[in-house]
Formats: sequence, structure tokens, C-alpha cells
Amino acid sequence: MPPAFYTDLTAALRPFLAELRDKPELFQTWDLHLELVAAGGLVVVKSKRAKGLVDSLFWGRAPGSSENKQLPEATAFAAIDRFLGLTTHLALADALPQGAVLDEAFPHCAVKLSCRKKGAPKTKSLSMIFIGFNDEADALAYAAQDGARLPLVTDRPLTGAKLHEWK
Repeated sequence: MPPAFYTDLTAALRPFLAELRDKPELFQTWDLHLELVAAGGLVVVKSKRAKGLVDSLFWGRAPGSSENKQLPEATAFAAIDRFLGLTTHLALADALPQGAVLDEAFPHCAVKLSCRKKGAPKTKSLSMIFIGFNDEADALAYAAQDGARLPLVTDRPLTGAKLHEWK
């Protein structure tokens, strides 16, 4: 079965994260955790707003290094934005099987977000792991090669026990 593409969701997530970063006053609460692995490096964004207080942490690890370093907020969000700006994205439908790892040649990002805009009737949440590609041909080749060992999403919307699209 062919994999489901997530270009529409990642394209909508870009301005949403920019709004969260640039206009936090529009949100009553949020809990954001992003982990991007790209080109052998790691970028982590953690931000939470509860009871009017915001707590954020931005850190990363350079390729080939084992030392984590704090990053400027703009640098961390720029890396995430570049990933979300890739042409095509696939997603995992479930946790990786025991011993399986994602190919570091392809950037991947875990997104866990729960937020409530001011005046919104309820909280929205998203929990997914995306894999980014330059085009659909690369994504289809990846799915053909690794799709048997990885639980790639084939039907949308994804509503699993731990991973899910907006709900």
C-alpha cells in the first residue's frame, strides 16, 4: 500500500509554529516539544505556557559531537522551519519496532504539540514523527526500500494510541 503524504499538514504547521513563537499572546496554553535530526545533528525545542508563565529551552548537538549546547531561539526555529519547508513528508503510524532506527540520511522530526488559543472551546493536540524529502520520488523510493520495516502511515487521518494528527 502506498504511503500517505503529509505535505499539507507540515505546510500548515509552519505558520502555526511561527504564530506561536511570534504572537504568544494569542494562546492561552501550549506544550511544545520538537526534536529534529538532520545531517547528523540534533535540534530540540521545548516550550510550555501554563498559568500565564512561559518556560522554553532550545538546544542542539552538532554533527559528530556528543556535547549538547544551548541554541538561540531563532536558530532552533529556523532549523525546524527548513525541515517543514521540504517538499514532501511521510509519517510514522506507530513507534519504531524493537531495534529499528530511522536513516540519518533523511531528516526526521518528532512533533508533540498541545495548545489552546484564547477563546477556543478546547485544546488541540498533535503527536507525529515526520520524515522529510526533497520530492515525492525520493519519498516513494524510501517507502519502497524501508516501508516493510517501518510503520509508515498509509491511511489518513492518523489516529493511533500515541501518534495522531490534530484532534
